[in-house]
Amino acid sequence: MPSLPNDSAVFVGLSEEEQAVQQTETSTDADSDVGMSDAGYETDSIGTASTSLASSARAYALENGRRYHKFREGSYHFPNDDSEQDKEDMTHAMMVNLCQRLHFAPIGMNPQNILDMGTGTGIWAIDMGDQYSSANILGVDLSPIQPTWVPPNVRFMVDDIESPWLHPRNHFDYIHSRHTVMAIRDWLKLMRRALSREDGWRCKKSTTTPIATMLPNDPVAQYWGLVRDGLASLGVDFDATLLLADMMRDAGFINVTTRIFHIPIGRWPKNKVLKMVGLSWRAILLDGAQPIALGPLTRGLKWSREAVEMLLVEVREAYMDEWVHSYMPLHIIYGQKPEEGIGMGTEMAGVM
Repeated sequence: MPSLPNDSAVFVGLSEEEQAVQQTETSTDADSDVGMSDAGYETDSIGTASTSLASSARAYALENGRRYHKFREGSYHFPNDDSEQDKEDMTHAMMVNLCQRLHFAPIGMNPQNILDMGTGTGIWAIDMGDQYSSANILGVDLSPIQPTWVPPNVRFMVDDIESPWLHPRNHFDYIHSRHTVMAIRDWLKLMRRALSREDGWRCKKSTTTPIATMLPNDPVAQYWGLVRDGLASLGVDFDATLLLADMMRDAGFINVTTRIFHIPIGRWPKNKVLKMVGLSWRAILLDGAQPIALGPLTRGLKWSREAVEMLLVEVREAYMDEWVHSYMPLHIIYGQKPEEGIGMGTEMAGVM
């Protein structure tokens, strides 16, 4: 288990928002008024012009009281109902608040074609469409849960991103995915496919399991271990996040960069922005405890719904424990397609 940063940086002249971004990549100070001190871990803007979302796959499946996608049924193990969509939008707001931007890859001021893999509610694609009027944004997902009216440069498609792509080679300037580590079975194959269709940058954002002062027998630690085991039995590697940078290089990307932000769980940080981020993230985890667990545990580990609900009682209580200063690492990984004439797998000097 990685240790927490010990340095207590002072960011002179920075706003609290800017301090929050830097602290999550270095150290986060704990608020002495929340639990015990820990010196080690110090609405969419859519616009008026719009186009309609076309879809021929609007059927849904019901399971254990939750609604799931019908297209390629069973390939994604998490629901898509209204409460799950609300959680996705909360996560987007939290990430923008934490990172103070929609992306880190240097895509320039006038990108032309952007792909959002596993777009979910489409909120990231819509915000990108508002920010980059020059770009055509395509969001792809198994579920047709995106808004009916979207900006004129944004459209959505119901499809499986692990199926063969029909787009021409070098079509996209930027390919983005977020929180899809629990969905993809063959990351290396997907990255090679993305590389052939891309003429610019690719970015992947994902969180891993909570760490910090959490003991192995903590209910939250046990919960995420069960989710990992359930997904593994379903052919999904939950720990793939830690391998994605190397897989991007193996696929042929260059200038691969990894940035890790530490998202606090709860209100223990001193920084006001991080305190709000922690409260939001804990609310997201509490709302997501059931939908995250149901598929992996009932499908993968053959648990009953009742057994899952019993487990969640202790998990929710543990999330509310203010004495545990835990966080979840957010990995942001991006890389660039080599220019014409540079061989596959070639890395430029200084690449991490």
